[in-house]
Amino acid sequence: MKIFYGWRMVGAGGGLQFLQAMLLQQAFGAYVAVLAEERGWSKTTLSGAAAMQSAESALLGPVLGWLVDRIGPRAMIRAGVVAFGIGFMLLSRIDSVGEFYMAVAVIAVGTSLSGYFPINVAVIRWFSRKRARALSAMNLGMAMGGLFVPIVAWSMLTYGWRATAFASGVVSIVVGWPLASMFRSRPEDHGATVDGDPAPPPPTAGAGTAPTAAPQREFTAREALRTRAFWLLGLGHGFALLVVTAVNVHAISHMKEGLGYSVAQAALVITLLTGAQIGGVLLGWLIGDRYDKRYLSAGCMLAHGVALLLLTYGHHATAMVAAFAVLHGMAWGLRGPLMQAIRADYFGRNAIGMILGLSTLIIAIGQVAGPLVAGVLVDLTGNYRAGFTVLALLAASGSLLFLFARKPS
Repeated sequence: MKIFYGWRMVGAGGGLQFLQAMLLQQAFGAYVAVLAEERGWSKTTLSGAAAMQSAESALLGPVLGWLVDRIGPRAMIRAGVVAFGIGFMLLSRIDSVGEFYMAVAVIAVGTSLSGYFPINVAVIRWFSRKRARALSAMNLGMAMGGLFVPIVAWSMLTYGWRATAFASGVVSIVVGWPLASMFRSRPEDHGATVDGDPAPPPPTAGAGTAPTAAPQREFTAREALRTRAFWLLGLGHGFALLVVTAVNVHAISHMKEGLGYSVAQAALVITLLTGAQIGGVLLGWLIGDRYDKRYLSAGCMLAHGVALLLLTYGHHATAMVAAFAVLHGMAWGLRGPLMQAIRADYFGRNAIGMILGLSTLIIAIGQVAGPLVAGVLVDLTGNYRAGFTVLALLAASGSLLFLFARKPS
């Protein structure tokens, strides 16, 4: 039986997300902890690099949306894979804050060109009825990548962070290039149909036609901008990333400095979080296309907030830290694919690249503010309690944004 090509792209996208999650997204906190100890750089300085990465992605978003709508995803993703690898090689050679920021900027360009945004746009165009299922399957790669964070931490302890960074760059290019080559543009351009469904038969002259469902309205980017749903979804997504990015950057440092965990022990908590994230992705596979995505997303926002409070006030209670990992991981895994699927459900797929690209300008509020708020407040107060509490309450309140984000008529 021939496999629908869209599922091959899902597999390739999952592989790329696996690499980026393992080497960067969930491992960046380990670099923060090691560099803060070795170089004495402040949390604000190190958080600023993560914020810069998010801001750069936001500024590139509309440009990337325009490009992916016109030239297709393959060339863009290939260029990103190369930039991502070179950025890590540069990171292995840094000796100053300026060089650190330069390396992170190159990595950020690579992430923007080959990461979450372009591969989601590519997959969205190949699926409709099974869209949430396809995006959930692809996000398994991101979740699985977190399981290998202890290997990155072990490599840092055994071979040093410089060797680890250089090896990360080599692996990302060698493995990522063939995965990038598997992406295609729209299914109609390759003799395929959305979801791999049989092509509808041509109408017969003079014959009556059976009633069919009304086709979904396809919004232009300009039309989408005029809807309330566009802004509410963007803000809700951004509020969720307040917690996600703060945890990625600061959770290991908090567990090391505030809870007395070693880097290896903190990495094991991230592994548990990732296992829960996989569970959330699988749950999304089962229910993402069956239930209202607004309500599912609102529930996940509450879970993000409660989870961060558990980590903040868990002290040395292992059960509370474990509960944080499970709750945050499940919410992240379930919510992540829904963010793109709900936009495609609301606005169609013809201009989805530009619509998602414009959305990044709003989402960046959470990406930039999450690590910065936590980093600045820990430098001011000496611990993460104030910063994490503020971010948790904001994320929980974001559930209302999704509840009000109804589909445009």
